Amino acid sequence: MKLSLKSLQTDRAAYLKAGFHLPEFDYDKVRHDTLSHPVWLHFGPGNLFKAFPAHAVQNLLNSGVMGTGLIAAEGYDYEIVEKASRPHDNLTVLAILTADGTVEKTVIASIMETLILDSKNQPEFNRLKEIFASPSLQLVSFTITEKGYSSEDYLGKVAALLYHRYQSGALPLAMVSLDNCSHNGDLLRDAMWTFADNWCGKGLTEQGFADYVKNPEKVSFPWTMIDKITPRPDNRVEELLAADGMEDLSPVITSKKSYVAPFVNAEESEYLIIEDLFPAGRPPLEAAGFWFVPRETVDKMEKMKVCTCLNPLHTALAVFGCLLGFSLIADEMRDPILQSLVRGLGYREGLPVVTHPGIMEPEKFLDTVIGFRLPNPFLPDTPQRIAADTSQKLAVRFGETIKSYAASPALDPKNLVCIPLVFAGWLRYLMGVDDSGAAFEPSPDPLLSSLQNYVKDYSLSRDAKDLSRLDGLLSNEKIFGVHLGNAGLSGKVKQYFAEMSSGIGAVRSTLEKYTKGM
Repeated sequence: MKLSLKSLQTDRAAYLKAGFHLPEFDYDKVRHDTLSHPVWLHFGPGNLFKAFPAHAVQNLLNSGVMGTGLIAAEGYDYEIVEKASRPHDNLTVLAILTADGTVEKTVIASIMETLILDSKNQPEFNRLKEIFASPSLQLVSFTITEKGYSSEDYLGKVAALLYHRYQSGALPLAMVSLDNCSHNGDLLRDAMWTFADNWCGKGLTEQGFADYVKNPEKVSFPWTMIDKITPRPDNRVEELLAADGMEDLSPVITSKKSYVAPFVNAEESEYLIIEDLFPAGRPPLEAAGFWFVPRETVDKMEKMKVCTCLNPLHTALAVFGCLLGFSLIADEMRDPILQSLVRGLGYREGLPVVTHPGIMEPEKFLDTVIGFRLPNPFLPDTPQRIAADTSQKLAVRFGETIKSYAASPALDPKNLVCIPLVFAGWLRYLMGVDDSGAAFEPSPDPLLSSLQNYVKDYSLSRDAKDLSRLDGLLSNEKIFGVHLGNAGLSGKVKQYFAEMSSGIGAVRSTLEKYTKGM
C-alpha cells in the first residue's frame, strides 16, 4: 500500500484488514466545495496540525457536520509541502499511541489543497489571494512556532494577503494562532497591526486598512490554548506501519533541517480551548471537542497547564532526564525518584496556587498527566527535545508559582523544595556533564553560551566551592520570573546545586534526599 488517493480505492480492503480508519466522506465533492468556497486556511502544516485540527475536521466530514475541508500553506520551509505532502496527495497517516500499547491508525484526508507562501511564485501567491478574497473564508489559523511571529518576511506576506481581503470588500475574518505560547493571539495581532500602521504611515496603503485590522468586528485575534504531545515521526512507528503493508513512509530531512514524514505519531489526549471571537462565523468545531469560551477562561486554562499541571513537569523531566541518561520521558516516569519529583511539583507545590479554569478540574487534569500521558511507553518523546530553550521557559513555568506563594498570606516561597531542585538541576545541566561523569551536549538555547559561563569553573568534586558567582544569574528576573534572592530561594538553589555537583551519582542522591515520600 502506497499512501495516495488511488491506493485508498484500489487497496481499500488491505487498509481495512490492517486496522486503518479511512475517510468516509465524498472526497471529490468535499474537495470541489473546499476549493470553490474555502472556509479554513492554515499556515504551518506540521505534525501538531495534522495530528489534531486536521484529524478533528476529518471526523466532522465523516459525520456530515462539515462539508468543506482544509487548505494548508507553508511559508518557511517549502519542502515540507513539496516533499512530504504533495507526493502523497496531501494525505497523512496518523498513529495515536495509547498508554495501553494499542495504536489507532487513521488516514487523514481532510487537507484538500497545499500551497507555498512565496510571493515570487505568482501562481501560488495568486491562489492565496483568491482564497483571502473569498467571502466564505471564516478563519485563518497558524502553527508557525513562537519564533515565526518575529519573522517579518513570513508575516509580511500574510499581512499583504490580509490587505487584499480588505481591498476585496473589507470582509470579516478570524486570525487564529494555535501555537503553544502565552496569549498567542496578541503575538499575531501585534504583528498585523505593526504592518498596517507602517504601511499606512508610509502611504503604501489606505488608512482604512489599519482601521480594518484593528476593528475586532472585522478582524479578530482570539487567544487559544492547545495541548497535545506530538513528537517528531518515530522510526518505530514507521516500522509498525511498514509491517502493516505501507510503503514509502520514510521521513525527509529538508535543506532547512525540518524533519517531516508522511505519517505523524501523537498521544491520545488533546485539548483546544479557543476564545469565541469569530466575526465571519465559524465551523461547528465544538462537535469535535473544541471548547469555545471567553478570553478569561482561555487565560486560566493556559496558566493551569503552563504554570502547574504539565509544562513544569515536562521541564523538570527534561533537565533531569539529560543528567540521568534517559532518552524517553516515559522511561523517566518509571523511576521512583523522578516520579516523586513530578508529583511534588504538581500536587504539593502547584495545586495550592493553581488557577482554576472553571471548565475542568485541575487535579483531574494533573491525574491524567502523571498517570497516563507522561508514562505512556509508546510515545517517543525525549527529554533532549523538551530541554531546548529552557532559559526561555523557566519564568512562566516556575516563576509564576513563586509569585503566587509570595502573594499568599498562607504560603511562603521559602518552603518550596521541588522548584529549587529544578533550578539547581538546570544549573548542573549547564555544566554539560551527566551524573555518571560523561560529557553531553546541552540542547539548543539562545542563551546557552552566556549561561555556561556561570558554571564553567565548577567540576564534580567534593572541594568547597565559591557559589557567589551564581548570584548574578539567580537574580535575573527575566530568566526565573523573580529575583530568587529576594524570594528567599537563592541559598537553597545554591545548596542543592553544590550537593548535585559534589561527585558521581550526586544528582540522583540529592533528588532522593529531598523528594522521598512526596
